Amino acid sequence: MNNALEFRKSSYSGHAQNCVEVAQIPTSFRKSSYSGAGQNCVEVADLPRGAAIRDSKHPDAGHLPFPQSEWTSFLTTALK
Repeated sequence: MNNALEFRKSSYSGHAQNCVEVAQIPTSFRKSSYSGAGQNCVEVADLPRGAAIRDSKHPDAGHLPFPQSEWTSFLTTALK
């Protein structure tokens, strides 16, 4: 699976094959243009190879990253 986040080996990992990988978490979420006028909405952030979404009511609960192909398919289907 092509991950929407770009992972890299942590600089704290040793030389063994089993190491920790890290990815930069998006910080620039914005209200989706498809959300309603209310305060409860979906927020979206651009990723280098896709997008991430989160719930504006619970931004600290995390986000869901999507690879570009899945995000494009979702938008195409949602806009029909």
